[in-house]
Amino acid sequence: MGRLRRRQEIIDHEEEESNDDVSSRRGKLSLAETFRWLDSSEHRRIETDGHNDYQYIIHPKNRWYKAWEMFILVWAIYSSLFTPMEFGFFRGLPERLFVLDIVGQIAFLVDIVLQFFVAYRDTQTYRTVYKPTRIAFRYLKSHFLMDFIGCFPWDLIYKASGKHELVRYLLWIRLFRVRKVVEFFQRLEKDTRINYLFTRILKLLFVEVYCTHTAACIFYYLATTLPPENEGYTWIGSLKLGDYSYENFREIDLWKRYTTALYFAIVTMATVGYGDIHAVNLREMIFVMIYVSFDMVLGAYLIGNITALIVKGSNTERFRDKMNDLISFMNRKKLGRDLRSQITGHVRLQYDSHYTDTVMLQDIPASIRAKIAQLLYLPYIKKVPLFKGCSTEFINQIVIRLHEEYFLPGEVITEQGNVVDHLYFVCEGLLEALVTKTDGSEESVTLLGPHTSFGDISIICNISQPFTVRVCELCHLLRLDKQSFSNILEIYFHDGRTILNNIMEEKESNDRIKKLESDIVIHIGKQEAELALKVNSAAFQGDFYQLKSLIRSGADPNKTDYDGRSPLHLAACRGYEDITLFLIQEGVDVNLKGKI
Repeated sequence: MGRLRRRQEIIDHEEEESNDDVSSRRGKLSLAETFRWLDSSEHRRIETDGHNDYQYIIHPKNRWYKAWEMFILVWAIYSSLFTPMEFGFFRGLPERLFVLDIVGQIAFLVDIVLQFFVAYRDTQTYRTVYKPTRIAFRYLKSHFLMDFIGCFPWDLIYKASGKHELVRYLLWIRLFRVRKVVEFFQRLEKDTRINYLFTRILKLLFVEVYCTHTAACIFYYLATTLPPENEGYTWIGSLKLGDYSYENFREIDLWKRYTTALYFAIVTMATVGYGDIHAVNLREMIFVMIYVSFDMVLGAYLIGNITALIVKGSNTERFRDKMNDLISFMNRKKLGRDLRSQITGHVRLQYDSHYTDTVMLQDIPASIRAKIAQLLYLPYIKKVPLFKGCSTEFINQIVIRLHEEYFLPGEVITEQGNVVDHLYFVCEGLLEALVTKTDGSEESVTLLGPHTSFGDISIICNISQPFTVRVCELCHLLRLDKQSFSNILEIYFHDGRTILNNIMEEKESNDRIKKLESDIVIHIGKQEAELALKVNSAAFQGDFYQLKSLIRSGADPNKTDYDGRSPLHLAACRGYEDITLFLIQEGVDVNLKGKI
C-alpha cells in the first residue's frame, strides 16, 4: 500500500482558510505497522520514517503563493494578447518593449521553478501530494517543456538568426500560457462569493476579444509578408476610406493600423461584411474562409452559453445554487467548522468527480440497468470474502441493488454504537476501523482495503455498530440498504447460512470478529431455529410447494422442533401422503423419535 501523505485537502471556495485549518488538524491516517498516532486531541498523524517535514514545499492555498498566482496571471494575460501582436506587427521589438518582454520571461522562469515545489491534489486519491519527486515528475511530464520553450527570448533569437521568418512562428508557443487564464475562469465560476452571471459574461467577452484580436494580427501579417511591390494588392494596401488611402500603410500610425485590422476582423466574424474592407489576394481569401468557418462555431458557443445563462441550466450554476443553500442552512444552524468542512467538501466532490452515474441511468429500463450493474459491480462483489461460496443467483440479486458512493479522506461513514442501515463494499481506497475506549481514546483495529466489507455483522446479527469506520483515502464504495439485503436473504436463506460460516471462518484472522463470536453464534442458532420452524410449519399445514421450495433451497428436513418432531412426523400425523413420500425420497431419517 502506498503511503498516506501529511494532509487531506478538501477544496472549498467558500471557506478556504478554515478548511485548511480543519485539514491540518485531521493529519494523516496511518498504516498499522508504519505509522503511529500522535496528539490524539487534534487527531494529528504524521509519518515516522524521517520524511515528515517538506519545509520547502508550498501549499497551493498558501496566501503568498496565491498572490504570486495573481501576479503571474496578469503576465499571462499580457503575454497571450501581446504575442499575436508581436507576430503580426513587429519585425524586432523596440527597446522599451524588448525590456518588458525580458522581464515577463524572467517572471515565467521563476514560476517554472516554483512549480517544482507546489503541492498538488491527486485527482484519483483526492489527497494533497507533498513528495518532491512526485511533484517534479508530474510537472515534467505535463507543462514543463512548453513553459520552458515559451520563456526563450525569441525576439533576440530572431534577430540573431538574420531575421529568418520561420523563427517568428515559434512565438505562438507562448499562447500555451492562456491555460492560466482558463484555469482562473474555472476557479472563478465555482466561487459562490462572485456573481455567476458576471463571471460568465466576463469569460465570454474575453473569448470574443481574444479571438478577434488574434485574427486582426494575422490579417495584418498576411498583408506584410508579400513582397513590397505587391503590398498594394492586399486588403489594407488597396483600402481607401473616403479621401484617405492606406497605400503606404507601413508609414501609418501603429494603433491606426491595428484598429483597422481589428475592424476587419470583427465585421468578418459578425459576417456583416460592409464591403469597404475585403480579401484581395488568394491567401487572404483562404484565411477568411477558415476564419468565417471558425466563427460559426464560436458564435454557436457564445449564443449557447448566453442561452444557458438565461435559462439557468448549467451544472456549475446548479452546483453554486446548491452550495449557497447549504451555506445558508449551516449558518442558520451554527454548525461547527469541522462538520461544515465535511458537508461542503462532500458536495464539492459530487461536482468535481460527477459523483455517480445514477442520475444518467435513472431513465433506462430496469432490465438494462441490471445488466449494467452486473457488468460494473460483479467483478468487485465476487471477490468479497463475505460472499465466498454463495450462489450466482444470490450474488446477482445483490449486485443489481447496489448504489455507488464516494467519500473524502477524514469522513466518518459509520460510528461505533449507531444503528446501521447499510452494508458497504470497498471498491477502491482505504478505510480504518477504530474502537473508542471508555476513556475516550481511539484504538485502530484494522484497515479496510478493496474487496472488503463493513456493516455486515451489525445487519446480519441485528446489533449496533461495533466500531467506527473512517476514510483514509478517497473511497469508492458500493452500498446496499438493509431492507434489500434482508429481503434477498429471506429467499436465498441457504446463502445466508454460507455468509455466517464465512464470518466465522474469518474470526481466526480478525480480532474484531473474535470479539463478536458469541453474537454470531447466537444469531446462527436463531436463524436455524427459525428455518426449522418454517419447514415444520409447511409440513404441518400441508403446504407441499412451500416445503419443497425450502428444502430445495438448502433447509435441513431432519431438523426437529422443541418436542423432537421432524417434518416427517408432522406430515405423517396429519395424513399428507404426498409430503411424506417426498420427505422419504429426500432421505429423511425415518428412525427419528419425537412426541406426537
